[in-house]
Amino acid sequence: MAYTNDSLIKSVDWITIAIYVALVVLGWVSICGASYDYGEMDLFSFNTNSGKQLVWIGGAFFLGFVILMLEDTIYDWFAYIFYALMMLLLFVTPYLAEDIKGSYSWIKFGPVSLQPAEFAKFATALALAKFISSYHFTMSRLKYSLPVVGMILLPMLLIVLQRETGSALVYLAFFLMLYREGMPGSILFAGICSVVYFVVGIQFSRDLMPDECTPAGEFAVLSLITVLSALLVRAYCPDRKEVRHILGYGGGSIALAFLFSLYVIPFNVLWFLYAECTVLVVYLLCLSFRKRAMNYFYIAVFAVCSIGFLYSADYVFEEVLKPHQRTRIEVLLGMKEDLAGAGYNVNQSKIAIGSGGLLGKGFLNGTQTKLKYVPEQDTDFIFCTVGEEQGFLGAAVVLLLFMALILRLISLSERQHSRFIRVYGYCVLSIFFFHLFINIGMVLGLTPVIGIPLPLFSYGGSSLWGFTILLFVFLRLDAGRSVH
Repeated sequence: MAYTNDSLIKSVDWITIAIYVALVVLGWVSICGASYDYGEMDLFSFNTNSGKQLVWIGGAFFLGFVILMLEDTIYDWFAYIFYALMMLLLFVTPYLAEDIKGSYSWIKFGPVSLQPAEFAKFATALALAKFISSYHFTMSRLKYSLPVVGMILLPMLLIVLQRETGSALVYLAFFLMLYREGMPGSILFAGICSVVYFVVGIQFSRDLMPDECTPAGEFAVLSLITVLSALLVRAYCPDRKEVRHILGYGGGSIALAFLFSLYVIPFNVLWFLYAECTVLVVYLLCLSFRKRAMNYFYIAVFAVCSIGFLYSADYVFEEVLKPHQRTRIEVLLGMKEDLAGAGYNVNQSKIAIGSGGLLGKGFLNGTQTKLKYVPEQDTDFIFCTVGEEQGFLGAAVVLLLFMALILRLISLSERQHSRFIRVYGYCVLSIFFFHLFINIGMVLGLTPVIGIPLPLFSYGGSSLWGFTILLFVFLRLDAGRSVH
């Protein structure tokens, strides 16, 4: 069904477009502040990053206009073709790209360099939406869930081969969409537990309990596995008295063993915890067979996998990660201070943001950014320029705009009658949210430095155009919702 210009103008969500334009304009202002040198006032010169960004912004607006003018059905019809072409481009990128800081992810087109990984997001989102909207799809069946996971992991693998780990991790955001579309909450719970196990196990791996014999990190995680197993039994199994047995006998025996080590004969309580976890798993398996309840079996598997993850994570941290990667994690977790090395970027970013105070130092008046103390200050660390020049109030306005965009995307996605459009909308939402959460957390020292841009703010055409395509394809699909 073709659209007239009048009907398209009425159907497009102009509130989202207004938020998009506001963020792009504020992003350009921040790039001006980050790239400005004292004595150079020509912010519109194409020899400066601010001038070049104007070209990218003009191209982004043109892209958005073209996307809105195209027929909305082509995104459904050609979803798999877009995906296949982008996967092929990701595959050949390492062979065409030059080495830029150890990464082979940028393809040159004359004076312009583009990063295919940024454009593969919209193709992956379209393919996922197409597959999930197919008839009889359900996340509970492996013949549907495995292809979906494969469609997410394939671009991640191809991007890792380009040595762009940060860009690859962004694709994990699609799992947020899968949770909305019926992915069991247990998978999300397992993911959260994995993060907790890793952080606690690694952060306290070198500390000892008061008995001076037991590693604190492993003790905490193994004890936590017992508690979580009891909580899962409480939530998913019919006989709640087993919870008292697990917490009473399991938790009580761990406490007695620790007190014995502390006041009688010091010994490594981990050996007792291994035995206690083994008994817990056997007990759960026996309950599963005796009561013919598979949930006990699944909880036993959870306990075994939790223990396996704890020790595999330790092995990966010590043996697989490179020294600079381990150092970044140790700095983030407070295990090590390296203000001249791995912690330099984050420390300088905190100084810049903190120096802005409530109202900021004013446009082009930031000292930390002007003197180039903050590396990557117009790309990955662009938010520190906002904090320094515009202060707390300016940073709050930017975050409120992003929050408004995310809430608007949720509202637009939920009002769709077509599952294809809803799934694509949540894919867009997930990508924006992941970038925002990780980038702001990275600048504030709350998340690892993995090198991903702030949407619509960071300098560069690939990022801006990639997010523009993502967003405007959804706006075009939403404008055509009345015909679906």
